[in-house]
Amino acid sequence: MEGVELELERRSKFLSSLIQKKKAKEQQDQKEEFNVRVRASDMPLPQQNRAFSLSRELLNATPGKADNKRLALALKKDFDSAYGPAWHCIVGTSFGSYVTHSIGGFIYFQIDKVYVLLFKTAVEPLDHQ
Repeated sequence: MEGVELELERRSKFLSSLIQKKKAKEQQDQKEEFNVRVRASDMPLPQQNRAFSLSRELLNATPGKADNKRLALALKKDFDSAYGPAWHCIVGTSFGSYVTHSIGGFIYFQIDKVYVLLFKTAVEPLDHQ
C-alpha cells in the first residue's frame, strides 16, 4: 500500500511540474506578444495579463507619443471596477517611487518605452465620532 501512495505522490508532483511549465510558457508568450518586460511583481498572472492587454490596447489606440495620463487613468479605473478600490497608477518614462501596497496588488512593468507602476492599497473606513 505504501508503494502505491509513493507512486501517486510522484505522479502528482510530475503533473504539477508540467502544469507550472505550461503556465510559465504561456506567460512568456504573452509578454512577448505585448512587448512587456516585468521589473517587479506581486500580482496574480490573470491580473498581470489584464494590465498588459489594456496597456497595449491603449498604446495602440494612440500611435506616436503615448498619453501617459490617459493610460494611468484607464488602468486605475479598470482595476478599481474589476478588483475593488483603491488602485493607484503611475505611468511615465522617468520617475522614482517608494510605495506600500496590499499583498498581491503590485506590478511594475515596461511596455514599449513606457514604465507602469500599478498598486493597490488597503482602504479603511473613517471613524466619525
